[in-house]
Amino acid sequence: MHAVRSAVLRSIGLALALAAVAIAAPATAGALVPVKRVLMPAPPAPETPEPFIPPKTAHMGREIDLNRVGVIEVGPKTATNVLVLEPGTSAGAGYFVPLAKSLVEHTHGWQVWSVERRENFLEDQRELNKAKSRRATAAETFCYYLGFLAGGGCKPHFQPLIPLFIPAAEAEAIKRFAQEWGMSVAVNDLHAVIEAAKGLGGKVVLGGHSLGGSVVTAYATWDFSGNAGADGLSGLVYDDGGSGPTAITAEKAEEELNGLRSRTVPGSAWLSFGGIQAPFLGLFSALGSTGTLISPEEPSLAESFPLLPESLKPKNKPGCELPQEGCERVPVSNEAEFGYGVDVGTSPPPLIAAQIHAGKGVEPALTNEFGVHPWNDAGALTPLRRYAEMLSAPALRNADGSEWYFPERLTIDTGAVADGNANPAQEVLGEHAIHGHELPVSLKILAINSELDKAFGANSLIAAEILAEQSGIPRSNLTLIDVESEYAHNDPNGADPAVGGIFVNKFFRNMVPFLEEIGSS
Repeated sequence: MHAVRSAVLRSIGLALALAAVAIAAPATAGALVPVKRVLMPAPPAPETPEPFIPPKTAHMGREIDLNRVGVIEVGPKTATNVLVLEPGTSAGAGYFVPLAKSLVEHTHGWQVWSVERRENFLEDQRELNKAKSRRATAAETFCYYLGFLAGGGCKPHFQPLIPLFIPAAEAEAIKRFAQEWGMSVAVNDLHAVIEAAKGLGGKVVLGGHSLGGSVVTAYATWDFSGNAGADGLSGLVYDDGGSGPTAITAEKAEEELNGLRSRTVPGSAWLSFGGIQAPFLGLFSALGSTGTLISPEEPSLAESFPLLPESLKPKNKPGCELPQEGCERVPVSNEAEFGYGVDVGTSPPPLIAAQIHAGKGVEPALTNEFGVHPWNDAGALTPLRRYAEMLSAPALRNADGSEWYFPERLTIDTGAVADGNANPAQEVLGEHAIHGHELPVSLKILAINSELDKAFGANSLIAAEILAEQSGIPRSNLTLIDVESEYAHNDPNGADPAVGGIFVNKFFRNMVPFLEEIGSS
């Protein structure tokens, strides 16, 4: 079975009944959960300079060591068990922080480490840092990152690391190393994190969301000096992602790799998520989420921005397009603009992987004190401001929940993982995920799907079953959660355990006993 391929992600699942489970009492209820960002050395990647000196026009202000991997560590230092989480396509480490806080509050002896891939270090987070600490307004922040493109007169302003903004020779140099940042780089960076987690002396579980699930399978089955990456792991978690057992052909792998390397546009090493060129989707995400947190009720800054795709601008009728008769734009708040772009009822189809169930939606019959329409989150599975926290990471400097520059090579390489079965495409792409039939039989696996599986005809749960069957892992070690008709792609992480009781979020309600069982064994 070949994993579903798209610019959005690869995702796969099977319908199974969900058993009710009990949840442990909070170990640190009411306590302030420690959150710390750390950087670790990672193996040098092909073509990657050390250090990288950004173009002077980029206003980043410093040299950058790109041969590193970041980790956001959540939980008490005394905890020795670690759940390591790998983000998905175009997602940053901040994405997992709210979930991580909830998990360490309801488990005993666990930390959660969220991986920050090396491409995140290319982001100019300086003005967002100011906004998070209320030293810059939402308007000033928007002008710095996007407003200048429409003649906003902002100086200095953000300079994307792509042609038209930096010299072509420097953009070409960035392309050369970014087009090599595929699965091998991601797995070896992750290996540095896993080894550090093992050093605490407790149990280690590896999980991933979306494309991060493919990285989980690649790591678990990767050949490290004759041993599988899963040796020493106690569990795997698949949050609406994974890898099927069938690989793309060697010819397809070579075609895609050669196509990436031969592109004449230097900035094209980066993925265009949802059809929006890097780094602009990451900017829309970071600015929309941060504006939602620091000035939610004020008139939307993005709505009047001419370069924001029309599909992301609220209309009086969901799904209508200008100049359709009776279709009109609706003036909204920053929060409502953000909600319109990510809610399943109004978000455009190309952004299906960014969606949540965020509530009722824009209130066309109401206006707030600023004379614009607010957002109504009644009935939300994932509260909009919680999702904004996932993408903005308001308590962190130099990090958020998006990847502005996501290497397309990593998307290409997921097609050859094939549940850890050796194949010719892996040889073309330089992958070593070959121990798919040799995982520890004691390994426990948890997997959840979403509406995305249904949309793409994919199967996250079946992929987890096949991976287990290959190595003789007993079915009793599997926890499979079918929410294909209930949850959008980001609801498993986003559904708030504190709203409506801890049993509302089915991912969370199963994760807690899953981790507790591993921690006590």
